Amino acid sequence: MRIDPEVYENALDFHAYLATVHKNADMWHAVYRMARVAEGYVERARAIPGAIKLLALSEDWCGDAVNTLPLLARFVEQLPGWELRILGRDTNPDLMDTHLTGTSRSIPVVMVLDGEYEELAWWGPRPEPLQTWYLTEGKQLDSVERYKQVRQWYARDRGRTFLDELLQLAERATAETRVG
Repeated sequence: MRIDPEVYENALDFHAYLATVHKNADMWHAVYRMARVAEGYVERARAIPGAIKLLALSEDWCGDAVNTLPLLARFVEQLPGWELRILGRDTNPDLMDTHLTGTSRSIPVVMVLDGEYEELAWWGPRPEPLQTWYLTEGKQLDSVERYKQVRQWYARDRGRTFLDELLQLAERATAETRVG
């Protein structure tokens, strides 16, 4: 699928998006301020050929977005040739509906695009081990306890699983493009 270049270019960069958040604003700013990219991820990304554009669907109220997108912004800041833009899920239902988790409009969704805005892969809405827990044990908890445990998982993981999964997608997709 090709993303309309105008849609991508008119989407907000992370800092512009951060200026618009109202819900969980303190948390968005704190996670960004404290986000650190673990050793090795930047080097892996630099080995991926070509320009990479990332397009995320998000909303400021989303706890998974607040735990992943600030780290993603820190990551991209270290990568010449990589860009991150963010669109609202609710104002882009057509794009959201092509990236459903089952029948759910779960976010964040991060699309990996090449320099021509062709979608190579997408990730979301949360790291696979957390998603598995969420859909099994997590669903049995009340929302307050579930969210508390989700936050603890993200704090322990420090974004490693998210970045690893995203890089695996980008590495596979660009390898297939070179071979194909």
